[in-house]
Amino acid sequence: MKKKGVLLVNLGTPDSTKTSDVRKYLREFLMDKRVVDIPAFPRWLLVNGIIAPFRAPKSAAEYRKLFDERGSPLKYYTEDITELLKEKLDKEYIVKYAMRYQNPSLESVLNEFKEQVASLHVIPLFPQYASATTGSVIDKVMEITKKWQVIPDIHFTAQFLEQELFIDTIVDQGKKAMKEGDYEHFIFSYHGLPERQIRKASYGKYCQLGKCCETLNEHNRYCYRAQCFETTRLVVDKLGIKEADYTVCFQSRLGKDPWVKPYTEDILKELAHKGIKKVLAFSPAFVSDCLETTIEVGQEYQEEFLEEGGEKWDLVPSLNKEDKWVECLKELVLEKN
Repeated sequence: MKKKGVLLVNLGTPDSTKTSDVRKYLREFLMDKRVVDIPAFPRWLLVNGIIAPFRAPKSAAEYRKLFDERGSPLKYYTEDITELLKEKLDKEYIVKYAMRYQNPSLESVLNEFKEQVASLHVIPLFPQYASATTGSVIDKVMEITKKWQVIPDIHFTAQFLEQELFIDTIVDQGKKAMKEGDYEHFIFSYHGLPERQIRKASYGKYCQLGKCCETLNEHNRYCYRAQCFETTRLVVDKLGIKEADYTVCFQSRLGKDPWVKPYTEDILKELAHKGIKKVLAFSPAFVSDCLETTIEVGQEYQEEFLEEGGEKWDLVPSLNKEDKWVECLKELVLEKN
């Protein structure tokens, strides 16, 4: 009897910290039309002629700071939660994981499911929907499976920012960190997107990239910026953080086009210049520690904040393999079955 398949999909990571592997990863990632959403030929020139050749050596150096004896945290935490989720589900389920870019590839893992399952539940590990993340995973899964002679019943989890156990895990991680320091301000730093991608996800002319993000509703359900503000509201309400004591901002800009604002690097400077000395940073767009959390927020922004006159900048760990996070995944699976 065929079983029920569950596929967890994370973003991906280079196979190693060698410049050649990082360049390979960057090329696959940035050639995705949903990530760099410009026509194919200009995208190819930009990625292969400028970004990958020149950025790979610098990125490889950053990955060397991140990788440890187990390799990439993003990859091994995804492996860990896959094994933990297997233990929590009945034997009628087959649980695997894949990466959208690099290894294990989506195609290779999907082919392992091909003759084993009657249904497949795909959970992209991105709490907030964006075309460049969740949308890209769904697009790729459909591209691969449409070639199959028999296509199983496929379900996708498009977003899970409002899942209570997801929020509770962030809150628990935040409480642990808050015991270690008397923080004056709290930063919620999300991965950024070009403004044009935010507008593309808007229904009609609702999107103004401003006050319209203050509530999540039927008009902006898939607006990434609005989802980030909603995630923050759900967390600060449970942590008891006052509105004046936190800021939502966006990191990791690439290129000269305007990206969603405010920018994290601008906010940290503003805080330091206002006399704020102690900051605790959250990164709720990521479920696993990775380059954008551990290195960018945890180290680079810390250095910038201290240079601007701040005294303490700490990072709340990602969900990684916390039990409530695995329970959250279990709930997501059971909701579809």
